Amino acid sequence: MRAEAPPRARLLRTQLLRSLLPPLVVLLLVDAAISWGVAHRFARDAQDKALAEVGRELALQVRSDGPGRLRLDLPEAARRLLFEDTEDRTSYALLDAEGRTLEGEAIPAPPPGAAAARTGEVLYDGRAGGAEVRAVQLPLAGAPGAMLRVAETRHQRDAMARQILAIVVLPQVLLIVLAGVIVRFGVHRGLRPLEDLQRAVAQRSHKDLSPIDDDRVPGEVRPLVLSVNALLGRLDHVLTLQSRFIADAAHQLKTPVAGLKAHVELLARQPEGPDRAELLGRLHLGVERLSRLVSQLLSLARNEPEAARMIDFAPVELNALLLDIASGWVPLALGRGIDLGLEGCSRPVIVSGDPGRLRELFDNLIDNAIRYSCAGGRVTVRVFDDPLPTVAVSDDGPVIPPQEQQRIFERFHRLLGSGEGSGLGLAIALEIARLHKASIGLQEDADGVGNRFSVVFPRA
Repeated sequence: MRAEAPPRARLLRTQLLRSLLPPLVVLLLVDAAISWGVAHRFARDAQDKALAEVGRELALQVRSDGPGRLRLDLPEAARRLLFEDTEDRTSYALLDAEGRTLEGEAIPAPPPGAAAARTGEVLYDGRAGGAEVRAVQLPLAGAPGAMLRVAETRHQRDAMARQILAIVVLPQVLLIVLAGVIVRFGVHRGLRPLEDLQRAVAQRSHKDLSPIDDDRVPGEVRPLVLSVNALLGRLDHVLTLQSRFIADAAHQLKTPVAGLKAHVELLARQPEGPDRAELLGRLHLGVERLSRLVSQLLSLARNEPEAARMIDFAPVELNALLLDIASGWVPLALGRGIDLGLEGCSRPVIVSGDPGRLRELFDNLIDNAIRYSCAGGRVTVRVFDDPLPTVAVSDDGPVIPPQEQQRIFERFHRLLGSGEGSGLGLAIALEIARLHKASIGLQEDADGVGNRFSVVFPRA
């Protein structure tokens, strides 16, 4: 069973036919009008020549019986042949020099301004005997001032014009009809690739976001198909990120939520006492970890490249930003016995970025350094401007092996024995660095103790 064409395809086909067929019809009407004029003129000229010839022949048969006495000397057989035509009625009138009708019927005079031939003949239209006629007036050579008028009705003229028109226009009508059929067939055939494309898209699964095949697509539609393919690619990337985020969230939240549920159930059965207070403390710590994990998951999703394409960048001075950030981490560093220091640059260091996201980037690096530095260790934040704007965070934590230095930035990747942490902080830092066209790297610290994370920005 043939699939019904889509509404848009039918509309496009209708628009094309409406654009192509009316000009053909107008062309036919204009051509018919011109052909009618040409046919009418041709018939008139042919009949005028015959009428003038009849007038000349009759003029030769005019006899004079004396002054002012003229008659048409024509045999009876010739009269019947000439004046008893079954299609057109022919009449004549003999007029003297004063314009009085001497013989024949009343035929109107030529209208004023009618052009006369060099022989004095005048052809003109008029009305005689209640019918439209074509008449000729010519002078009589043997009677000065006398005139002969011959008139005939116009039935044969109009019939000849119509016959000529039919002969000329009928083939053109057939040609226009044939052209219309060809145009309709051409439009249908030209739109077939679009209908095939529509069916191919309609039959796709909602999970299939692969590019549309554009091999058989017309060149005019190819840019649209390429744009749709680009959109499908972006949509596939976004959905992949979304699926990955959902899977990551489900995987990471499953364990802490189960732990919280177990602690709540134990707390509900535990009577008042020291054990209950310990359970409350563990529950509070679990809620804090869960809250931090949810916050990091949301931050990771917020800083995906596709989710953060509309960032408004502004000039950011790194010395002032890092001073404000490091100040906020002083209480935690003091609580862990960590010496947190900041070594700023002697001149302003300006980069182009989003202050909120940059704060999140350096918060994660400093938090990571404080968490994994040993008690009594040092965490130092340095700002450089040569050769490029750079922020380095050094810690006194366990040195990360070379084989782990690249994997440390992967999501949920944690070193064996690292203890707390979700494995998202450095992944978030990497995503934010990429959004700012910056590079983030890890090296062993210059003093041989701990690690050094460096973020190098392009020159603003």
